[in-house]
Amino acid sequence: MASTKNIIITAILLIVSIVFFGWSTAPDVWVQNHFYNIQTREWLIVQGRYPWIDFILYDGIKKLIIIFFSALLLTLLFGNKHQWVQRHRRVMVILVLSGILVPSITVALKTATNVPCPRDWQMYGGEYPHVGVLDPYPKDFCQENRIRCWPAGHASLGFSLLALVFAFKRKKVKVIALGAALAVAWSMGLYKIFKGDHFLSHTIIAMVMAWLIILIIVRLVDVLQSRKSVQ
Repeated sequence: MASTKNIIITAILLIVSIVFFGWSTAPDVWVQNHFYNIQTREWLIVQGRYPWIDFILYDGIKKLIIIFFSALLLTLLFGNKHQWVQRHRRVMVILVLSGILVPSITVALKTATNVPCPRDWQMYGGEYPHVGVLDPYPKDFCQENRIRCWPAGHASLGFSLLALVFAFKRKKVKVIALGAALAVAWSMGLYKIFKGDHFLSHTIIAMVMAWLIILIIVRLVDVLQSRKSVQ
């Protein structure tokens, strides 16, 4: 599954997605308009109005995923001599690296791309012009601080769970793991979309990018493991 062919196909898909959504923001705007009330100037989910939603889909779910990856990392560091850990070391390394690299790379890109969120756009009550990831800012626009919105950072932590697909051998269980990971990640992504924190494309690109990073991680881990076995 982490073959060179699959990595190349995923990389091409990522580039095509970036170019398509960067070239035309119309699909994003069309989707986003369904979650913004122009009369009340409010998004479908308003921060703090329903604290339990914020807790479940932001703080709670994020902490659970971080605890999961942290537990795996600690197990690798301090339980390395245990037979069970040695038997599942490959999978645990893949999961830990995915949990670290997927959100880290996404957050780094958010800082570099300087793309505004939907709520920052003037058409949604913000101060920023209609700018996509491939668009330059108007020359007359004065930006005091860089903004961080592309791609979707919160959802990327959920998409790092896609690495669970490589934790199982049976196809049926792989499909269940894939479905569960996507359900968690998209619940996180849609929460931010409904709040005006991200466009749909931000989350789609975060998903494809996460899968590409995971495939590369799996490929590198397997190559290093095969070299060690030869030695």
